[in-house]
Amino acid sequence: MGRNVLASSLQNASFSIIFQIFCRCITFAINAFIVRSVGRDVLGITNVRLLLLESTLLFLAKEAILRSALSSRHNKDCSWAQLINQLWITVPACFVLSIPCLYIWLNWLSQVDDHFYVQYRFGCFAIAFACVIELTAEAPIFVSQVFCFVKLKVVMDTAHIFIRSFVFIVLVLLNKDITIYAFGIAQITSAVTIIVGNYVFFYVYIVRLARYRQEQKRIDDKYELRKLFGAHYENMDDFPFTSIKEMLPGVLPNPNSAFNSELQTLVLSFAKQGFLKQVLTEGEKYVMSVSPVLTFSEQATYDVVNNMGSLAARFIFRPIEDSSYFYFTQTIAREEKLVDQNREKVNEACLVLSYVCKTVTSIGLLGFVYGQSYSGTLLLLYGGAEFVEGGLPEILLRCHCLAIVLLALNGITEGYMFATNTSKQIDTYNYYMAFFSVAFLLLSYQLTNWLGPVGFILANCFNMSFRISYSLFYIRTHLKDVSDTPLKRFLPGPLFLAVLATGGILCKLSEAYFGGRSILYHIVVGAVCVGCTVLTWSFENRELLRTGMARYRERKMSVAQ
Repeated sequence: MGRNVLASSLQNASFSIIFQIFCRCITFAINAFIVRSVGRDVLGITNVRLLLLESTLLFLAKEAILRSALSSRHNKDCSWAQLINQLWITVPACFVLSIPCLYIWLNWLSQVDDHFYVQYRFGCFAIAFACVIELTAEAPIFVSQVFCFVKLKVVMDTAHIFIRSFVFIVLVLLNKDITIYAFGIAQITSAVTIIVGNYVFFYVYIVRLARYRQEQKRIDDKYELRKLFGAHYENMDDFPFTSIKEMLPGVLPNPNSAFNSELQTLVLSFAKQGFLKQVLTEGEKYVMSVSPVLTFSEQATYDVVNNMGSLAARFIFRPIEDSSYFYFTQTIAREEKLVDQNREKVNEACLVLSYVCKTVTSIGLLGFVYGQSYSGTLLLLYGGAEFVEGGLPEILLRCHCLAIVLLALNGITEGYMFATNTSKQIDTYNYYMAFFSVAFLLLSYQLTNWLGPVGFILANCFNMSFRISYSLFYIRTHLKDVSDTPLKRFLPGPLFLAVLATGGILCKLSEAYFGGRSILYHIVVGAVCVGCTVLTWSFENRELLRTGMARYRERKMSVAQ
C-alpha cells in the first residue's frame, strides 16, 4: 500500500476547516431565515431538541464501533469481513437505542406546546428513521476513510448539507406552518443522499478498478494508465472488494468467525469513554431539555448566541491552539526535566508561550470590551427587531464576550500542559476533568434555574476559570527552575489597556447617542476605536511583530528554495 496517509490526513484537515466554515455560514443563514420567518420557538425545537436527538443516536450507535474499527485496521487477526460485519451492527444498535430515546423525548423532557406537538412527534420519528437508514452507509464511508478518498467525503458532506438546506427552505417557503415537518423531511432526504452517493460511487469505482487491473496486465506504463483512469486506482492492490454487495454483512468471503473478539472488547472500552464524552459535549443541551425553566424561545436564543460567540473560538483561537500545541510538542520533551534539556529551546518555548498568551488575551479583551457596545447592533442586523426584543439576546452575547476571554487563555495554557504532560500526569488530569465536567453540569442546572440562559454562560466561565487555574499552577510548577517565567508577562501592556478602556467608553457613548438614530455612524465610531486599539497593540508589541515577520520570510524563502 503506497498511499500517503500523512498527506491525506493534512488534506482532510484542510478540507475540514473549509467545510466547517461552509457549514457555519449555511447554519447562520438558515437560523436567520427561521428567526425572521417563523419565530424562535420553532428554532428551539429543531436546533436544540431534535438535533440533540440526532446527535445522541448517531454518537452512541456508531462512535465506539467506528473508533475501534479504525484502531483495528492494522490488526492482522481482524479481517475485512469482520470489520464490515462490525460496522453493520450500528444499524440495529441505532434502532434499539431509538426506542428508549423516542420515549424520553416524547414523554420525559419538557413538554412542547400543543400547537407544535403533532409536528414535534413527527420530527422525532423522522430523526430516528433518518439516523437508522444513514448508518446503512457506514461501511462505504469507513472504506473511503481507510483508502484515503478525501474528496469523496468532502463532496458527500457538502451535497448532503446543500440538499438538506434546499429541501427545508423550499418547503418552508411553500408553507411556514409546516417548519418542523419540513425539518424532518429534510433530514430524511439528506440521509438518503449520503446512502445513494456513497454506494453509487463505489459501484462505479469497483467496476473501473477491475478494468484498471486488467489493463495493468497489458500496459506496464503507470503514466499511461493514469491518463486513462486517473490517479485514484494506483496502489490499490489491497482493496478487497470486487462487488458492491461485499459491503453488505456476511457477503465478503470470511474464513474466520463473523466477529473479532478483540474488536468487541475494544468497542466496549470506547463505549465507556464515548458515553461520558457525549454527556459533556452536549451537556448544555441536555440540561436545557431537562430543565422546565427555559422556554423553547429562550433555548433558541441561547443556541444562536452561542453559535455566534463560538466563531472566534473556531476560526481564530483554534488554529493558534493547534499550532502552539504542535510547536511545544516538538520543542520540549515530556519525560525529561527542563533543566536537563536544551536551555536555548526551553527559553524560546517560554518566550513563545508568553507571546501567544498575550496575543490571544488581547484578542479576547478586544472582543469583550467592544462586544458590550455592539452586541445589540450585531444581533439586530442578524435577526431583526423582533429577535432582539426584550433584551435577552443582547445580554447573552455580552456575557458570552467574557467567556471568549477565558476561552482564549484556557486553550493555550491547556495546550502547553497537554504538550508537556507525562502519561501519568495526563491520567491524573482526566480525573480532575471529570470532576470539572460534573461540577459544570450541576452548576449549569442550578444557575439556569436562578438566572435563565445566562446561567449556562456563567457556569461555563466558572468551569474555564477552574481549568485555567489548574493549568497556570502546572505551568508555574513546571517552569520553576527556569529564570524567565512567562507568567510574569503574558498580560497585555498598560498602553494597550488604557486605549482599549478609552475606546470602550467612547463606544458606549456612541451606542447611547447613535443607537436609535444611525447604526452606520455607530459602526464607524467602533471601527475607528478598534483600529486605534489594534495600532496601539502593534506599537507596544513591535518586537514581536518584527520577529514574526522575520520567521515568516525565512519560512517563505526555505519553501521557495
